[in-house]
Amino acid sequence: MSQKSNIHFDISERKVLLRLLDISSVLGLLYVVGLIFHFDYFRIDATRWVWSIVLALYLSIFATIFELYNLQKAAKFEVVVQNIILTSSVTVLFYLLTPFYTPELPGNRLQIIYFFLSINIALFVWRYAYIVLISAPRFFKKVLLITDSDSVLPILEALQKSDPNYKILGFVNIDKKQKPEGLPEELLLFSTEDIAAIVNEQSISEIVVATPQSQPMTLDVNTQLVSLLESGVPIREYTQVYEEITHRIPVQYVEQDFYRYFPFSRSNQNKLYLFFHRVLDLLFSVIGLLFGLAIFPFILLGNIVGNRGPVFYTQTRVGKNGKHFNIYKLRSMVVNAEAAGAQFASKKDTRVTKFGRFLRRSRFDEIPQFINVIKGDMSVIGPRPERPVFVKELSKKIPFYEVRHLVKPGVTGWAQVNAKYGMTQEDALEKLQYDLYYIKRRSLFLDISIVIKTLSTIIFFRGQ
Repeated sequence: MSQKSNIHFDISERKVLLRLLDISSVLGLLYVVGLIFHFDYFRIDATRWVWSIVLALYLSIFATIFELYNLQKAAKFEVVVQNIILTSSVTVLFYLLTPFYTPELPGNRLQIIYFFLSINIALFVWRYAYIVLISAPRFFKKVLLITDSDSVLPILEALQKSDPNYKILGFVNIDKKQKPEGLPEELLLFSTEDIAAIVNEQSISEIVVATPQSQPMTLDVNTQLVSLLESGVPIREYTQVYEEITHRIPVQYVEQDFYRYFPFSRSNQNKLYLFFHRVLDLLFSVIGLLFGLAIFPFILLGNIVGNRGPVFYTQTRVGKNGKHFNIYKLRSMVVNAEAAGAQFASKKDTRVTKFGRFLRRSRFDEIPQFINVIKGDMSVIGPRPERPVFVKELSKKIPFYEVRHLVKPGVTGWAQVNAKYGMTQEDALEKLQYDLYYIKRRSLFLDISIVIKTLSTIIFFRGQ
């Protein structure tokens, strides 16, 4: 069987492409500007190679913070324009403020303007080309889904929401029911009779199998898939694809096979990693508390005007291995907010004061938690600590919920920077998926990613 060629880029390939060409386009244009104009501030040659490395490093860090590598946003030019301006402005500012590793300030200050404009123009031109060419439908990854009629809609929503270039073209319905309602009209429905013909005619790039345990795959379908695999067609299991694209663990699909599927990160027992993790916890906590002391007069004034009551409050939370501890926070709700009993906070919760809303969105309300980190109750990075009443309730409804207590809870974490504030059981499930991904993939690199995403959350005022 000859499969039609279909060019596409995976998530990791697109992120690497964006990062490399961001740096290459900026350095390339600066090199051309240096050749054509009398531009002495920034030169690219053998004697000044450190300048280029520092610029590339700053550009990569701040482009990550300002979400230039968020694939959903990278496909929207109006969002990219805003993020490019933010990235280039902060990059240039830091570049100018570190003269030990960068050029000394030029006598002609106009050269700084040329430097700033060159970075912006290079990024604008390249990112526009990316949107027009690489984000175009011709580079979509065409996927054929093999599943039952009940599972197709949640799978479709989860995968295409996370990666706009991951195009599920159609699905093979193994339970042979009619096409369920609520699906996009363009989603094709296929029978199980000749999957090879479907792959060839539709130029399918990948087959994803998501068969529930209650609806096992038939011998005929399995035989066809083995033949396709031998022909070179990529075939993957849904939970693996879900984890790769969404960076979450789909516990609702893993069921009783969870512990066989879920090897915990070696970092959880790596003494060297845990040592450096603790050192960084203490370092970040000291910096965070010093920052808190610096802004405390403004917090105190805001509390007097907008909160009218105690500045701090404590609350019992569940920590590592299910141990309870008292968490410290700046109060953001009215006094006696839970007189009627414990309840999840909602998006527009009337119990949150005006000043409290600012504290939450800026994440300033969590600064006192650095005291918990120093005491050892928490870490800077980890799952969000929940209240015992909610843990007891959610553990009964959500599989493997208590697995999140294998590590210390965190001031910030993978779930906190990716998921919305937990208001319902569905939100708690989504957060658990992120938490388990962190426990499974825990590493220094992932910790750094979370710190960078936390800075992005603070800068864009996305706390809740």
